[in-house]
Amino acid sequence: MSRKPTIVLVHGAFADGSGFRAVAQRLVAAGYPVIAAPNPLRGLSADAAHLRALLDSVDGPVVLAGHSYGGAVISAAAAGSTEVTALVYLAAFVPAAGESVQSLVERFPGSTVGESLRPVPLPDGQADLYIDPAVFHPNFAADVPADQAALYAITQRPATAAALGEPAAGAQAWQTIPSWTLISGADRILPPAAQHFMAERCGATVEVVENASHLVFVSYPATAVALIEKAAAR
Repeated sequence: MSRKPTIVLVHGAFADGSGFRAVAQRLVAAGYPVIAAPNPLRGLSADAAHLRALLDSVDGPVVLAGHSYGGAVISAAAAGSTEVTALVYLAAFVPAAGESVQSLVERFPGSTVGESLRPVPLPDGQADLYIDPAVFHPNFAADVPADQAALYAITQRPATAAALGEPAAGAQAWQTIPSWTLISGADRILPPAAQHFMAERCGATVEVVENASHLVFVSYPATAVALIEKAAAR
């Protein structure tokens, strides 16, 4: 029996690895080794370097799955890798060189992210950005039960403004590694039009969940897992 690849799950901004619980449970039950990678959310190049170091410690093939800003991180971290066999984007950013998460959000209408953010100034002059808990449910997680969304709002991890504004640099992994994209059709953070644009550009195999919020992997974990397994089986 051939060895199953390790699935490395990478969270985005305003989230953490605990959001992958239902996805990870299903993958482990199906026999996959799983790692929910910590994403520092401090800067795109620095975050990608952290992930690349983790990937270098994994023995054997890897399937990378990234949510939201995590998509930009996996695209940078896996560039040039011979062990990463597939990329899975879950309502995720897939930038080309010179593009940032911020620029991609602003390229298409429909995002509420700008009005949802609450900055916390940092001693170094930077700012941590949080989703205002008052709008976390309707804007970030509309199809997640309100009590669960409230907990995700409480446990969210901020991203720096610098991370969201830092452009991708150099070759991106999606240029050479096959990609799969799960598009959240009712996303109020990353507009579906932007997701379709990025998926088409990278030649991804696409699945659309029409009524899904930005937390599509939380509200539709079985769908997310099915797409990851398709990528793992290539």
